[in-house]
Amino acid sequence: MIHLKRQDFEKLDHIYRINLINSCSGFKSANLIGTKSNSGHTNLAIFSSVTHLGSNPPLLSIIFRPVSDVPRNTYENIKETGQFTVNHIHEPIIEKAHHTSAKYSKYISEFAVSNLQEEYKNNWHAPFVKGSPVQMALTYCEEYLIKSNNCIQLIGEIKDLYVQDDLLENDGFINLSKGKITAINGLDGYNVPKLKIRLPYQRPVNALEPKW
Repeated sequence: MIHLKRQDFEKLDHIYRINLINSCSGFKSANLIGTKSNSGHTNLAIFSSVTHLGSNPPLLSIIFRPVSDVPRNTYENIKETGQFTVNHIHEPIIEKAHHTSAKYSKYISEFAVSNLQEEYKNNWHAPFVKGSPVQMALTYCEEYLIKSNNCIQLIGEIKDLYVQDDLLENDGFINLSKGKITAINGLDGYNVPKLKIRLPYQRPVNALEPKW
């Protein structure tokens, strides 16, 4: 097994280091975040940092790179309007979704350049990605500055959830495998995971509990 120490990272080629550290945490969610400015300009960007924070209230977390380095159109639109959408990436749109990582001006919509279609529901200001098997409408809640690297953790609350009919199981489980939902390995590795097994909730084995 290859062993790298903290000081070894500093000696690595820049791209090699980025690929290495972005891959070592494991598979990450693959989502498109849709926003629209108050002036009507839409934006679409791919994120691999969307994570679940809690079910009551229903919260998601997103990590943004330092906003002082370069313009962050998604972040700016969320702060301006308080609304955004999260759309799962599925196998048929992988390449189109990946192209939204290109840095375009805020006046150019990634929907247009990637040939993905905007969809509006229930008078929500921000656009959804039409055809995405799982779509969420969220409002901005709060944010935290990560002092170690100046990234921002933004918290959003799910206001509306749309799930493709055949993905939703009787117990509320969303079977992402049926929708060919993708996961990201590193920065540019796309995978379509298969559900192997669901296991029951685990409790301690009584025989292993100490008897006082």
